[in-house]
Amino acid sequence: MIRIGLTGWGDHAELYGKGVSAKDKLRVYSRHFPIVEIDSSFYAVQSQHNYQRWVEQTPEHFSFLIKAYQGMTGHSRGKPQPYAGPGEMFDAFLHSIEPVLQADKLNAILFQFPPWFDCTVDNVRQLKAIRKWMGDLPLAIEFRNPSWFEPSTRQRTLEFMKDEGWFHVVCDEPQIGQGSVPIVAEPGAPGKTFIRLHGRNAEGWKMSSAPNWREIRTLYRYSTSELSEWREYVEELVAKGAGDIFMIFNNNSGGDAADNAKEMMSLLGMTPVASAPKQLDLFGE
Repeated sequence: MIRIGLTGWGDHAELYGKGVSAKDKLRVYSRHFPIVEIDSSFYAVQSQHNYQRWVEQTPEHFSFLIKAYQGMTGHSRGKPQPYAGPGEMFDAFLHSIEPVLQADKLNAILFQFPPWFDCTVDNVRQLKAIRKWMGDLPLAIEFRNPSWFEPSTRQRTLEFMKDEGWFHVVCDEPQIGQGSVPIVAEPGAPGKTFIRLHGRNAEGWKMSSAPNWREIRTLYRYSTSELSEWREYVEELVAKGAGDIFMIFNNNSGGDAADNAKEMMSLLGMTPVASAPKQLDLFGE
């Protein structure tokens, strides 16, 4: 089974047309896609009220990929934190997502680590500690430092994911050295594999000091040829036992994500349905 969605639901004007209010966007979004990545949880631990509202606005089949708070992944190093320590921070995050858990709409929690989180003994210990803090919740891991996938570490990284119960996030992003990882079409823990497509705007990816960097770096539209490459990667992942595959398009800045996601669905033989998208069991019955 494969499901396709986008990062967030507020920026995709091409889905809504005129007259759709901000409070109704998620409801409309869920008629087009069965999964969404919640990105706002990276910048601040959200309230239970927000999660409860989002749960109520989406149909039964819908699920959320929730991005871990930046303090949980080391992005906020050196910045003041509103929590007394890691325990309090993780507890606050877990408390916040309770409505999603109760509604059985949690797909996974996405831990996206920063470029300076390299493959070291200390960082492996940190991953093990996170796994313990998060209990048996479904966790997906995305690296931004290529040291995890060098020839000498790649297999051990993949085996670690399987042993520790981390779903692998396969990335499509510009290849700019220490700030990105290559496409590694291999599953991690069994059951689920995630694909996040960030675009291939190499120049924008490098401009991390620009005030609007977060918008510049995802300004990219995939060509049909590039999306066709991803059909081949999906076939490869299916053959390797990737389980259910979830593709998230993060190339939001220019309004390209929704169009690219729907084109990807067509390339995979899926037909978007207005109210409750029916998902195709890819290469099976």
